[in-house]
Amino acid sequence: MTDILTVTMNPAVDIATSTGTVTPTHKLRCDIPRRHPGGGGINVARVVHRLAGDCAALYPAGGVNGELIQHLLDEEGVNSICIDIAGETRESFSVSESSTGLEYRFVLPGPELMPHEWQACLDHFSALAVPPRYLVASGSLPPGVPVDFYARLTRLAKPLGVKVVLDTSGPALAAALEAGVYLVKPSLRELRDLFSQTLETESQWRRAAEQLVVQGKAEVVVLSLGEGGAWLFTNEGACFAPSLPIKVVSAIGAGDSFVGAMVWALARGLELKAAFRYGVAAGSAALLSKGTGLSLSEDVARLYGDVRLI
Repeated sequence: MTDILTVTMNPAVDIATSTGTVTPTHKLRCDIPRRHPGGGGINVARVVHRLAGDCAALYPAGGVNGELIQHLLDEEGVNSICIDIAGETRESFSVSESSTGLEYRFVLPGPELMPHEWQACLDHFSALAVPPRYLVASGSLPPGVPVDFYARLTRLAKPLGVKVVLDTSGPALAAALEAGVYLVKPSLRELRDLFSQTLETESQWRRAAEQLVVQGKAEVVVLSLGEGGAWLFTNEGACFAPSLPIKVVSAIGAGDSFVGAMVWALARGLELKAAFRYGVAAGSAALLSKGTGLSLSEDVARLYGDVRLI
C-alpha cells in the first residue's frame, strides 16, 4: 500500500542554466545545465520522498526524454510508474540572468497522447490492489487528453475513500472541481480565471475561495499569494500565513514543494493547520534552490518553526 500516489500527465525534463545578460539576436553563452525530472506530480513525489514519505509517481512518458525522466527519478530513489507512450516527452527550460537575478522560463507543449495512452493511466489506478490514501493530480494536461481527465480520476478515487488533492489550472481545474475534491491549491491568478472575475480586493477573493468550500467543490482550499503569503479555507473558517523573508534563488517548483510537504504531513496524521505550516515552509525552502531543485528536508524542518498562522 502506498500512502500517496501522484499523477503527472505532462511530465518534462526540466533544464536550468544561467547567463550574464539575456539579449536578443546575440549568442548567449550559458553555464553547465542542470537537469531534473519535472512536472507537477513528479515534483510533489520528489519532495515527499525527501521527507521520507511513502509515495509513488505515475506518469506517461516516451522517447529519449521519457527514459531520462525515469533514470533521474531512479537516481533520486523515487518510486515511479511509467506508462509508455509513442510521443517524445517534452523539455522545459529556465535561464537565470546573473546580472539582474531575473529568471526566464520557457514551457514547451507536451506530446499528443492517444486515447489508449491516457486511458491506460486511468486503468492503472483502477487496477491497484490497494488504493492510496491520497491521490495528487497535479500539472497541466498535454494535447489529446480530455479536459475532464482529472475529474474522471476523481470520480474513480472518491468511492474508494481516496482523498484527492488537485493542483492544476484552466478548464482542467474547473472540471475536476465539479467532481468535488478534498484539497485544491489555486494561485490568485488561477482563482480569478476560475471565476472569470478580477477579484481585486481581499474580501472578493476570500469570498470566492470560501464559495468553493460552501458549494462542496473542495473541502480544503489553499490559496497561494506568492510573496503575499497563503490562506487556508475550510468549513471551520480561515487562517493566513505571512510569507517568510527568503532571498529568492528560483521560484520554480515552490508550489509543488508546498503541496508535497502538506500532503506528506497529512499522511503522517498531522492536523490540517500543522500540515499547512509544513506546506508554507517547503514552498519557502524551494526558493533557495536553483532550477527545479525543490525544497530540501533540512530547510523545511528549519523554516517550519518560523511559519506563523494568523
